[in-house]
Amino acid sequence: MKRSVLFLLVAGLFQMQLVAQEFKFEKEQIDYGKVVQGANGERSFEFTNVGDTPLVIKEVRSTCGCAIPKKPEKPIMPGEKGSIVVSYNTHALGGFSKVITIVSNAKQPKRRLKIKGFVVKKGKKDV
Repeated sequence: MKRSVLFLLVAGLFQMQLVAQEFKFEKEQIDYGKVVQGANGERSFEFTNVGDTPLVIKEVRSTCGCAIPKKPEKPIMPGEKGSIVVSYNTHALGGFSKVITIVSNAKQPKRRLKIKGFVVKKGKKDV
């Protein structure tokens, strides 16, 4: 009887490890390069749920208010694609490097994505 219970417990734990949500990002860093002040600062991090259960993104946040991330509102089903859209404020001149943190129900519950680039003054010729 004890062996049966132990076997069921171990089998259940093994099965729980196999069933998990997982991201597979096309890119984990986006380099804007040089962008003109006031240009469109929106970029997307595309991903696929390579797990076998729905992936729920609970929260996305950035290291500052100049980069605003937006998460998918609905769960991403196994095999489906989704995206995290980040809008960077390109009105601030100079270099930037920001981290976007994703909190989800994935096997690795916290993931970090990065954006970087350099905003140049409008009208500058060497862009």
